[in-house]
Amino acid sequence: MNQRKAGALLSYISMFLGYGISIIYTPYMLRKLGMSEYGLYTLVASTINYLSLLSLGLGASYMRIYSKYSIKKENKKIEELNGMYLTIFSLISVITVIIGVYLSSKAGILFGSKLTSDEIEIARNLMLILTLNIALTFPKSVFTTYIQANERFIFFKLLQMFSTVMTPILVVVVLLIGYKSKGLVLITLIMQILTFLGSVVYCKKNINIKIRFNNFDFKLMKEIFIFSSFIFLNMIIDQINWNIDKIILGRFWGTSAVGIYGIASQLNIYYLSISTTISSVFIPKVNKLVAEGHNNKELTEIFVKIGRIQFSIMMLILSGLYIFGKSFIKMWAGVEYVSAYYILLIIITPVTIPLIQNIGNEIQRAKNKHKFKSKMYLVISIVNLSMSIPLAKHYGGIGAAIGTGLAFFIGSGIIMNIYYHKYLQLDIIYFWKEMSLLFSSLIVPLLFGVYVYIKIDLDILSNFIIFGLIYTAIYSVFIYIFGLNDYEKSLIIKLIKRK
Repeated sequence: MNQRKAGALLSYISMFLGYGISIIYTPYMLRKLGMSEYGLYTLVASTINYLSLLSLGLGASYMRIYSKYSIKKENKKIEELNGMYLTIFSLISVITVIIGVYLSSKAGILFGSKLTSDEIEIARNLMLILTLNIALTFPKSVFTTYIQANERFIFFKLLQMFSTVMTPILVVVVLLIGYKSKGLVLITLIMQILTFLGSVVYCKKNINIKIRFNNFDFKLMKEIFIFSSFIFLNMIIDQINWNIDKIILGRFWGTSAVGIYGIASQLNIYYLSISTTISSVFIPKVNKLVAEGHNNKELTEIFVKIGRIQFSIMMLILSGLYIFGKSFIKMWAGVEYVSAYYILLIIITPVTIPLIQNIGNEIQRAKNKHKFKSKMYLVISIVNLSMSIPLAKHYGGIGAAIGTGLAFFIGSGIIMNIYYHKYLQLDIIYFWKEMSLLFSSLIVPLLFGVYVYIKIDLDILSNFIIFGLIYTAIYSVFIYIFGLNDYEKSLIIKLIKRK
């Protein structure tokens, strides 16, 4: 098994293992923290996460430049590239700490009057710890990106697996001791340090990374900043789309509303990560194809191939959430969080479209044609913000989710598909034709799912498990027989034979 296939397999093992652990420990965490403190933690984390914008999108351009140098075997330039990135990101890390410390001192002004004085004090401490965590991600990214660029996916995914598995285990330990949200963020910081050190050691011992600091290429730096400026714009947009709702809710409704939205947001993050797991291992390949001058037909084939795999998986999860999601949230988080079900569906339904097309983002970047998306998404995020503020003020989390959902449907669902077809020259008509062939095979499973939702009491655990398994089996059989092509079936057969 090559690095790419092994990396994809390990990604899913790590992801589902992490989700399994999360399903077990999250209810304990919610009850140990309480809705208010969980909401406070979510609010602070969403706010401090804006410091990640200080990366300015520079990391996204590393893979593109590395691929260009690697093809030409210009090893000295790769060493200088490593040195330049490490210098810049170390400086950004220092700036991050300074800004984070300042923001923590202004926590009372930042979060508004809905928080108590005790909550403000806790928020200050959380902000300081989370700031250090963010600061470490910048220099760490130089090493993790180098590992990915060298297609050492097995180690990279094993490192992620270590963090995914150990973090919740250690969180449970510190919650048992009684540290609550402070203990939670301390564990996050410790895991960040350990994975950082692991990446550095692996790069030095196994990939022989070399770093030169004696030739800072300002001309290349200018090119990187120009290229990355639109990536940076995308990052701002993502922060608005995914985090601003929690901040708005914190000001208008307080920490409990943020806690409910946080549950929907957590499940949404899981949903997003499932889609990106497969496409992430194809990033180096896409960059190489573009660098070597391959035509749009080959890129379309990759676009469709990955899209079909993602569609098959995402539709199982999406339909499952519609049918079983409400009962799951009641049993998992508690009845008081049930409105998170509606928030979740409003967000993830439209976002499914860009998720099955997310390899298109890498094709855009590799071709240096990502500027349009950045500009268009900026407009959409402004529209999202202008809708979400009044909607959240009057309708709480549901209103905030409607603003976000509409923004994604208009931007990613409609406008980006036109752009892919007309300007990126990917055959979108062919893409959706292939997706429709898959969807037609799901009519029977979906009808069965509707029957289950209406007729069966899924709040009973035994019913939830039995009918969940039956639905998954029916879905899998129908999509395998009537939806998958010969190539996709052969992948499953090979996977089964290996076991």
